[in-house]
This record gives sequence, structure tokens and C-alpha cells, in this order.
Amino acid sequence: MEPVLNKNSGVFEFGYSFMDVEKPNLFRSMYPYNEIPRLIFNQRIVPMNMPENLYITDTTFRDGQQARSPYTVEQIVKLYQMLSKLDNGAGIIRQSEFFLYSPLDRKAVEKCRELDCEFPHITSWIRANKKDFQLVKDMEIKETGILVSCSDYHIFKKMHWTRQQAMDNYLSVIYAALEEGIIPRCHFEDITRADFFGFVLPFAAKLMEVSKESGIPIKIRACDTLGLGSYIPGVVLPRSVQQIMYGLTNFSNVPAEQLEWHGHNDFYNAVPNAVTAWMYGAAAVNSSLLGIGERTGNTPLEAMCIEYCQLKGNSGGLNLNVITEIAQYFENELNYQIPPRTPFVGRAFNATKAGIHADGLLKDEEIYNIFNTTDILGRPPIVIVDKVSGLAGIAAWINTYYMLDEAHKVDKRDPRVARIKEWIDSEYENGRTTVIGDLELEHQVYLHMPEILSLRQSRSE
Repeated sequence: MEPVLNKNSGVFEFGYSFMDVEKPNLFRSMYPYNEIPRLIFNQRIVPMNMPENLYITDTTFRDGQQARSPYTVEQIVKLYQMLSKLDNGAGIIRQSEFFLYSPLDRKAVEKCRELDCEFPHITSWIRANKKDFQLVKDMEIKETGILVSCSDYHIFKKMHWTRQQAMDNYLSVIYAALEEGIIPRCHFEDITRADFFGFVLPFAAKLMEVSKESGIPIKIRACDTLGLGSYIPGVVLPRSVQQIMYGLTNFSNVPAEQLEWHGHNDFYNAVPNAVTAWMYGAAAVNSSLLGIGERTGNTPLEAMCIEYCQLKGNSGGLNLNVITEIAQYFENELNYQIPPRTPFVGRAFNATKAGIHADGLLKDEEIYNIFNTTDILGRPPIVIVDKVSGLAGIAAWINTYYMLDEAHKVDKRDPRVARIKEWIDSEYENGRTTVIGDLELEHQVYLHMPEILSLRQSRSE
């Protein structure tokens, strides 16, 4: 392949050309299947190129529903309302995508539309065929995702097409969308196992040409369908997230605002891969509430809200307290068990049992708390009491559980704390193996420190 002058980078680089091959390229040296996939390096480092505006998009009602029992219409409406409340008019949680296949799906779309929320915008998802597209027309959806699988695993082994047939079939539906003034969001499924220079870049470049001709901003979603993407610098394509973003923006000229990343968590890389996509050229990253999605799940939306704050240095207007409301809704109303130590949403994500940590919390919660979780997430740090918690752990539990201010906080040297510890020690001496529950500790406080209960009652009044 001859090098070409890349006008974006200003240097000669090896370009790309469409290759309609007879046999699929399955990257067997990288993906042997009967062994764990291999990370192969070419040591190529590309520049960071983080867009000025970063967005989060949502797939809770599409990919998220592929991993659980379908939500009811009422549940979808409630979750959509909370997404809008979390966005808080900031326009950061930009879009949410919906299925349109069943009457329930379509009713949910209509009910969410009736809320007239500014954000997230309602979009749809379809396969690349005319029958599915008719649903989009009938519902008058302004933007739709279109599945355009791009790896030979899908093109050859699933659909039994050639690459040329795949491109032609995809374009026919995309043209139909453009004729109706509908924005196509092309889901490049399985991009981390696709021939990047022989199919992905030529197809993306063609879409950008068509976009320019039509005046409609065709979007591209780079889908890491099996979570095989890697954020590690110097990894070869098609696994390198950095090089995927660089190639799409610098070779196929995909504007940042039209580029999105969709990742899965099969190799525990969903969040770092999504952050990397932002940092190397994609304006949007796709996610779902609590990361619920196919197999190991999607990139958690709440995690990306926190990552946004870390990158930007502020919340951008997001109402992060709503993350806790969403978690409580899943547990209390949807009977979904969030693993207790799940970051930001688990019941024990900011809990400690170690006596030395509890002692630090007693002195200053900043020593062992990741940030002011009380103000930012509405979740004060908590202490779980067991046989190793010690006097400090008991005192810290009392102070955090009852939210005592500086004037009323209990010291670990308080003799009443020692009496509670004596009861706890006796429990474990008699063979107990479980932690001490909150109700049990409440009873001990009632016996030894009744004035604390009076404080809480007067505060609530």
C-alpha cells in the first residue's frame, strides 16, 4: 500500500483501500479461539485528541434489556425521567435509544415523548433492512441506529455475504433514512475484529462523503461488541482503541460530534476503553444504567458521569445525587441486586470494616473516603461492624449512621462505646460468624446512648 499525505496530520501515512476478499480475515494470530485472545504490539503511538464537548448516550432500554426481563412501560418512563433528572438540563446525557419492535416498545416511546424532556433525546435502533426502517418512519423518529456489522465474522459467517454485498445492503437502508431526513447512526458492530484498513475505513469514508452530499450528519458508533478493545498504548489494530479513534477521525474524516464508542465489559475494560475513546477523538460514549447489558454488560452510565467530572474538573451541571436515586429504584422497585461493593451505586461502596480505616474516618473522613460522597452522591461513608472493627469502628458507625455533627460526635474512648464492644466481643466468643446488623447496633445505642436517638428525633422534627 502506497503512503499518502494525510492532510489532517500533515505527514505521509499508509492509507487504506476497500478489499472485497474471497475468504474472511479472522485474525487467528490474535484470536485463536481455543486460547485466550492475544495482545499484540506494534508500538505505534497516536496523539490524544479529546473533543471540547463530551457526551454520554444511553442504551438502557435497548442493549440493557437484552440482559434482563423486559421493563414495563411504567418502569421505562420512570428510568427515563431519572436520566433526564440526572442530566439536569446540561445536555451531557445526550440520547437514549429504544427498541420499536413490540407494541410495548412503541408505547414506551410515546409515553417518554409525552414527558417533553429536553434531554436525553429519544432515538431508535434497527437492523439494516427496509422492514425495520418502516417502524422508524411510522414512529417519526428523528435519529435511528442502524446495525452495520463490519467484521468478517459477521459478514461471512453470520450473513453469508461478501464485503461488497454488505456495504451495498447497508447503504441502501442509509440512503432510505436520508431521503426521509432521518439521521442514521451506523453501528459498526464488532469493530475490534474487523479489517480496519480493508473495510472499516473505506466504509466510514464513504459515509462521510454521503453525509456531506446530503447535508445530514451521519454518525458512526464504533462497537466493541465482545469487549476485546484495549486502551493499552501500542497495541495493534483492530484491538487498539486509540488507533481506531485516530483512523476514523484522521483518515475517514469523521468529525468528533459524529463519532461514538460502544463497549462491553468482557475483559473488565469497559470504562477505561470508553475514557480512551473520549481522549482520542470520540465526542460520545454509549452506556447503560448500572452497566446492565449483553453478557458481562455495557459501560456503566454512572461511571461515565464520574469520569466526565474527572476529565472536565466539574460536573458540567449533572445532578449526581440522582445516581443514588437510580440505584435505590433498581434495588427497591425492580428487585435488582446490585453487588454491594459496586463503585458509586453499591450499598457498601464507601463502607469500611477495618479498625484502622474506621479510626481514620473518626479523625477525618477525607482520609479514607474517595470524595465527599455525602454531598455529591447523597451517600455518607459507612462502617460495617464485626469482630475486627474495634472501638474506632463502633464509634465511627455511630457517628456516620446517625450523621452526628462535630459537637455531638462520639469518641472511641467513650466508656459507653467500650460497653457496646463488650457485647460484640461476647457475640463472637459464642460462635457468631456474621457482621453485626444495623438494627442490633441501634438497640445497643438505645441501651447505652439514648440521647443520640433523641438528637435524631429532634432533627427530623
